[in-house]
Amino acid sequence: MVVIAQIREKALLSYFYEMICQLNHYGVVLRKPTSAHTLSFTPLRIRYFHCCRPANYLKLESSVPGRRVSRVVRTEAQDVLFDYLHCTRSFHLTDAEHMSKNSPHFLQKLLSKVENEQDVARSLSKFLRYNPINEFEPFFESLGLAPSEISALLPRNLMFLSDDCVMIENYHVLCDYGIARSSIGRMYKEVQAIFRYELGLLGSKVRAYEGLGLSRSTVIKLVSCCPWLLVGGVNSEFVMVLKRVNGLGFENDWIGGYLSGKSSYNWKRMHDTIDFLEKVGYSEEQMVSLFKTNPELLFEGSGKIFYVLIGRLLKLGFKMKGVLSLFLQNPQILSKKCAKNLWQAVGFLFEIGMKVEDIVSIVSSHVQLLCSCSLKGPRTVLRSFKVGREGLCQIIKEDPSELLTLASKSKINSMEHVTCQSPSKHLEKTTFLLRLGYVENSDEMFKALKLFRGRGDQLQERFDCLVQAGLDCNVVSNMIKQAPSVLNQTKYVIEKKIDCLRNCLGYPLQSVVAFPSYLCYDIERINLRFSMYVWLRDKGAAKSNLSLSTILACSDARFVKYFVDVHPEGPAQWERLRKSLP
Repeated sequence: MVVIAQIREKALLSYFYEMICQLNHYGVVLRKPTSAHTLSFTPLRIRYFHCCRPANYLKLESSVPGRRVSRVVRTEAQDVLFDYLHCTRSFHLTDAEHMSKNSPHFLQKLLSKVENEQDVARSLSKFLRYNPINEFEPFFESLGLAPSEISALLPRNLMFLSDDCVMIENYHVLCDYGIARSSIGRMYKEVQAIFRYELGLLGSKVRAYEGLGLSRSTVIKLVSCCPWLLVGGVNSEFVMVLKRVNGLGFENDWIGGYLSGKSSYNWKRMHDTIDFLEKVGYSEEQMVSLFKTNPELLFEGSGKIFYVLIGRLLKLGFKMKGVLSLFLQNPQILSKKCAKNLWQAVGFLFEIGMKVEDIVSIVSSHVQLLCSCSLKGPRTVLRSFKVGREGLCQIIKEDPSELLTLASKSKINSMEHVTCQSPSKHLEKTTFLLRLGYVENSDEMFKALKLFRGRGDQLQERFDCLVQAGLDCNVVSNMIKQAPSVLNQTKYVIEKKIDCLRNCLGYPLQSVVAFPSYLCYDIERINLRFSMYVWLRDKGAAKSNLSLSTILACSDARFVKYFVDVHPEGPAQWERLRKSLP
């Protein structure tokens, strides 16, 4: 049996080395330390994904130092560019409007060529009449690309978008499917080949993923962050991941709930992570629990954190068997927050001079404690308690919980006080928050316990009320994290506000996803403001289908200014509504 166990451990080590060699920039050196003095330890810094701020978020005036552009001048320049694109160049209305409003750097370049700043519209119109522009520049910028990225993408010997009708046709296919224009720039930058497809091919490739049982919203997220999935047939690696998560009991669109348009995903690594967990002994029930409470294990870095943690623990001096046992008994350490806290604590112990074998012993027996919160720096602790490094080491070795007492940044004592006040109520709420995705004993969990009011079963009942209304479980979880006070209302009040939204206001249920705080406002405020808005809209003084946040989130003074005083009869109608509505 011992021989079989050794063979199995060697096989797992071999498999692990094979997997970790596929990681780029993981920063893990798998060498067993001989002593604390020879071990080079650096805190864990995992880069999960890279995101670029879209160009249209940059301030217009920043591109030309020393010259400020007023809002009026900017608006006039946008109108002139819109007229040029739509009327002169015959661009579609929505294309011209999007390009003119989302290409600030290009507009700045145009304005720098205008001499008469007193009459920008006339001067700029005259300039465009005799100086045709390279239309690819504002086009790419409006798709979210930075100016530094655009120059390499500009086609040679082409100035007009109409000269590249194939690209424009595929661009419109993506827009019509529902992909945000600001996301298409990244898709073009990463996989230009999909914009060269013949008519109808790109649309069929996108719809092929709907054929796997995915909803349109999930497909939009999927192809936005992984445009290379549209090259060739349906990606087999993604299909394998989808089958594995289906086999664990997750719905197809569970993946869509955790995809981000600003991230990249390695589906092969995700599949290998699930496969590795299975090989090291995780049951289906354990994996389901792990992915429900820590979905970032798969989706932030595509499983990279798992291999990095194994590598760091092996470097620290653990055996592979000990590492796997640690994961099985404490799956929460695979979360981003816990991993960060764990390695901060290990770094703390190294810095005060604790021996490697003592650190391994503390991590083995008190890993949950080390993961629970972030710590102050060793120098701060030593200065505060006026104790030497050797003395601090001895205190922590005798009682590792003293590490949190002496160095924790969070108020652990407050947490213990909450627990002692009502243990059963605390346990119920904790169980509910764990199902929402909070990490046990984390700072976020401590804050959430103070924000949510009510017993665990009451919070669950209110949560289920939103799911039964027609919202996805993952969507509701995200809504609650954005607006926790939603669950501080009774089930009856939540149902009443949903009914008002659908049947009285005429808005779809999905509108609360973008603005969950709607459910936190008093029903009186909702009725009063929307009654005024409907009256104003019927008078032709307000746009139709304004968002919930536009009407509800503004202050009373701002609402009166933009929704009451804009019509001569508005103030009188406002007073009538205030008196008539209960």
